[in-house]
Amino acid sequence: MRSFIFGTDWGADCDDCVAMRIACRAMKRGEINILGIGINCVKEHAYASLKAFLKLEGVDVPVGIDTRSHETDGWTWTENYQPRLAKLCPELSNKDAKSAVRVYRRAIAEASGKVEIMEIGFLQVLGDLLRSEGDDISPKTGMELVREKVEKIWLMAGRWDVDGGREFNIAWTPLTREASSYIFENCPVPMVFLGWEVGDSVITGGNLDREDYLWKALNDHGYGEGRSSWDPMLVLLACTGDIEKAGYDTVRGKASLEKDTGKNHFAPDPNGKHAYVVKNHPDSYYEDMINILIK
Repeated sequence: MRSFIFGTDWGADCDDCVAMRIACRAMKRGEINILGIGINCVKEHAYASLKAFLKLEGVDVPVGIDTRSHETDGWTWTENYQPRLAKLCPELSNKDAKSAVRVYRRAIAEASGKVEIMEIGFLQVLGDLLRSEGDDISPKTGMELVREKVEKIWLMAGRWDVDGGREFNIAWTPLTREASSYIFENCPVPMVFLGWEVGDSVITGGNLDREDYLWKALNDHGYGEGRSSWDPMLVLLACTGDIEKAGYDTVRGKASLEKDTGKNHFAPDPNGKHAYVVKNHPDSYYEDMINILIK
């Protein structure tokens, strides 16, 4: 069974909820194992609402947070669906959560085999992981742990249909831009990007029963008729593990990011360690697949 660490800007948009259901159901089917989750966009009810969602899905996974992510405060939708979910775990607050970097380090260090990372949010936790020093969890640095134990990183990040594109997850704040630039330049393992252009026109979730707590989360966020599927498509791609089978072609090369502007670039290279995906099918193909999985 493949093992994953899962990073999310939980609360910044509601497609994270759809993505989380796909991952949780894949775990319950025995297809993947989620070793830990890191929240990289933290608001008042972040930890309690995610723990509640996982409880509703029947999944128990360690969750950590990045306490610096208040720098994403310009995003006004963050709290919309969290308060409703948080009421199901009123005893929990953000101060109960561990550091996301420690959750990642422990998950990687204690894993019996290789680990993969799927990231659908901001990249500062992943950057901090790479730059972390040895500690009580492992004497190895984060770079050493990732090089030895992480097989691949799957990211919903970037805009690759135009040179110099800007995408929210890697361009929103100086914190995320610096981390993204560092990761693109220094990460020692292969990375696969699903860009903004892939998921924007794929709308999912509107088919859900109106009593489903996932639909209520979408509706609280203003998308009861369905939301763009950036994060669900990345998670489904990662869980499938086979890019062609998941319905994509790839362009291989080297990704880079301008720290000052947040513009991303890609230099094609058939031997490159980075790749971004291109859809092989019409939007309805991916919509149908996701809507069936989350129903």
